[in-house]
Amino acid sequence: MAKGYNANQEHLAEISRLGKELAKRAGFRCEWCESKDELRPWDHAPDREPAPDTLALLCGRCRELADGAAADPNELHTLRNALWSDIPAVAEGVALVLIRSRQPWVREAIEESLIAEETRNRLLALL
Repeated sequence: MAKGYNANQEHLAEISRLGKELAKRAGFRCEWCESKDELRPWDHAPDREPAPDTLALLCGRCRELADGAAADPNELHTLRNALWSDIPAVAEGVALVLIRSRQPWVREAIEESLIAEETRNRLLALL
């Protein structure tokens, strides 16, 4: 158990270390909706070593959405622009939120995104 705890603490410390880099990259705004409220790093790939492409700076509301909270369909349209990010944690993370919504426009938005073709096809298979 101690090894798991220590590994988790090291993982969290690495995310924290990358926080300033993320904040600068994001212009001190949420990388999904551009809010400035409750910004913290979000780990898109918690099973991998933290890196700038596996982390996104998200506001409290977007972290809730990433964790599975329900969203108003109109709220989701504001997240659509994040699909154009070249940062996997930003584009792929928001794509997963949009896919869960089952909105009719999501497929086309993901098809037009900058997400790598193989990943895009995997995501679209979830619809």
